[in-house]
Amino acid sequence: MKRIAFALSLLLMLPLTVAAQFPIEISREVPSDTLELFFIGDIMSHGAVRKSAEKHGYDSFFKYIQDRIERADMAVGNMEFPLAGEPYSGYPAFSGPDSYAEYLSRIGFDLLLAANNHILDRGTEGLGRTIRALERMDIPYTGIAADAASDTLVNPTILLVKGVKIALVSCTYGTNVNSNASWPKVNYQDKERIGPIMKRARAHADLVLVFPHWGIEYKHFHHAAQEEFARWLVSCGADAIIGAHPHVIQDVEAIDGVPVVYSLGNALSNQNDLPSRLEAALTLRVVRTFGEPLKLLPLQFDYLWCTKPGMLEDSYSAVPVSTPESLWKDKTDYRNMSATLDSLREKGLILR
Repeated sequence: MKRIAFALSLLLMLPLTVAAQFPIEISREVPSDTLELFFIGDIMSHGAVRKSAEKHGYDSFFKYIQDRIERADMAVGNMEFPLAGEPYSGYPAFSGPDSYAEYLSRIGFDLLLAANNHILDRGTEGLGRTIRALERMDIPYTGIAADAASDTLVNPTILLVKGVKIALVSCTYGTNVNSNASWPKVNYQDKERIGPIMKRARAHADLVLVFPHWGIEYKHFHHAAQEEFARWLVSCGADAIIGAHPHVIQDVEAIDGVPVVYSLGNALSNQNDLPSRLEAALTLRVVRTFGEPLKLLPLQFDYLWCTKPGMLEDSYSAVPVSTPESLWKDKTDYRNMSATLDSLREKGLILR
């Protein structure tokens, strides 16, 4: 397990001179001048995915990139389902098993994003149980909060990675089920809500990363509303913006020098349309030099393809597109992957 130590963050409840001691710490054995941060997109819990895990376990899901997850100084994924308990359910109203989140934590994910349109699929009771489950399993999260006291601890969540304080802000355009309750709460893309979170992030962290759940599903190019919100986030001090929700890869741009990745696509799901099975896993490298501001290196994308049971493994698996055809049980699926990759390359959406 790559996490050496965790301390529950009291960061934003204490004076600044003391607070720096208390972010959640992710340490490594060997110090380095470069931090390597790794991000994947939507992790779904469709009914077929859950049933396959019940039969075969989870190990194949990220088997082909597990070393990449473990090697990263910080790894983050979007948990697009609540842990609302039994009866478990898939689309359209999700409730995934706790064991799914436990698996993600076990293989090296350091934080799960939770502000998305499905997080309230089982209402406020399901949201409350999700928070209790994540805290019981000691899995850091952001984008939701149980009450006012915990809100400032997890919105933003601040991780201490090799001495660098990284603030993570998660928010969503909306939820499929609405709630009038004050608590527990989901971060919506309301500037009055997100503005204070951004101020806390900027005041207490060296690096501010924002993860909006936004955009139009299955559209490969961002919408004007996404760009408007991104520009506002940049004005609030975001250092990088990494989006989700469209279920396909979207374009990338820079706003005043800040990288904006509009959508990474699906990491693991049971969706059938081919573009929704292609994912752009992102590596963000951060260089630190004593006495100088942090520097972001050019983005690196590694493209993944979500295979279904019988195509490569007995269960689901997110595999690099460089995986040799000889490993495929279903050669047609390999050809589908290659054709989808070529199609997105022609659209200018495959970047290196």
